[in-house]
Amino acid sequence: MTMALPEYVRGCLERLEDAGFRAWAVGGCVRDACLGIMPHDFDLCTDALPERIQAVFPDRELVLAGVKHGTVGVVTPGGVVEITTLRTEGDYRDGRHPQWVKFVPELREDLLRRDFTINAMAWNPREGLQDPFGGREDLQKGILRAVGDPERRFREDALRILRGVRFAVRFHLTVEENTLTAMEALAPLMEGLSRERVFGELCDLLPGITGPELIRFAPVITQAIPELKPMVGFDQHSPHHAYDLYTHTAHVVGAVPGDLTLRWAALLHDVGKISTFTLDETGRGHFYGHAAMSAEAADTILRRLKAPNALREGVAALIRHHMTRLEEDKRLLKRRIRSLGWETVEQLLQLQEADMGSKGTGEEQDFDQFRRIRALLEEIRAENACLTLRDLAVNGKDMMALGLRGAEIGKILNALLDAVLEERLPNDREVLLRYAGEIALS
Repeated sequence: MTMALPEYVRGCLERLEDAGFRAWAVGGCVRDACLGIMPHDFDLCTDALPERIQAVFPDRELVLAGVKHGTVGVVTPGGVVEITTLRTEGDYRDGRHPQWVKFVPELREDLLRRDFTINAMAWNPREGLQDPFGGREDLQKGILRAVGDPERRFREDALRILRGVRFAVRFHLTVEENTLTAMEALAPLMEGLSRERVFGELCDLLPGITGPELIRFAPVITQAIPELKPMVGFDQHSPHHAYDLYTHTAHVVGAVPGDLTLRWAALLHDVGKISTFTLDETGRGHFYGHAAMSAEAADTILRRLKAPNALREGVAALIRHHMTRLEEDKRLLKRRIRSLGWETVEQLLQLQEADMGSKGTGEEQDFDQFRRIRALLEEIRAENACLTLRDLAVNGKDMMALGLRGAEIGKILNALLDAVLEERLPNDREVLLRYAGEIALS
């Protein structure tokens, strides 16, 4: 195996070796190269101590935030290259940081501390691939295996459990039996992780995961988001749902595009069903008000995970409206676009289509309605229709010229927009000004 290192990375490696040290590209970049994927991030390891690394690059700006743990960042024209001294570590005091770091002379000792065999490989042009734990063979066989004792690896940093799911999904790997057992058994350790780290890992995972994978890794996913746990195996007692609540949710996630807002909305769209469940005298289940309850729960979950406001609000909006079907009526669609915005309406259509198609009953549904609604949306877009106050042929200054002030301006502008949306008036400046004057005098 060979790796094509970018010039800025190869230059760092060669400088270290020219100074008498050994150095290798290590970790994810080597894994990606073995898979024939062009790496985007390159890390180096070396037997040079941190102060020696710094001395090798006297002409470069250095990032020393991680120097305590042996990492020196070298700023190059191609980006920052992190160079880390070969090391071994003590037990992790907080599930993330080792109690001590000891620099070691041999590469194998350093690779032994890494999470999975596929990430415990190194390479340099002189020695070629260094793979003491069989990572390349595991890649070829489609296996994800922890390095050494899986339980120890996950106790060191519980985020590795969630990362393991991401690697399995991204590279289509089967998790080795002992590794999977440890992942599921130790998943509760993730409760001690920072919410930001969990959110970041979930955001990397969600866009590419399939419904069956969400089901397969339910013990880990539901530990990361505990509100999902009661949904596993929950019988909806409905002739329109063949799947339990979590299985239905998993299929909805897999059926929507990989957009992050859509994926989060699909994952959490029914999270309020448990609290709204009632059973009538015929034994049929009902979930009155579950859309609003799910939106509220999703907001709470995403706040806890420190999600950006825009994502959180977008997810909650989709969930809040996911039970209100979009109408095959241009005027009503225009109103929806006005209140929700183009992007949300288009995403809502995708979520509703996935929701309808993930019930597992095989019953006939009018899926052609979604095609018809999309055609109407395209017509509206092609018409360059007036849908918001910004689209109106008049504005606030025009209202002030009519003598209007304060809240009255907004009130009349909204009345004009309503009239245009309902097609009672054209979006014509003179017509709108005349009508505004009539309203003001009434």
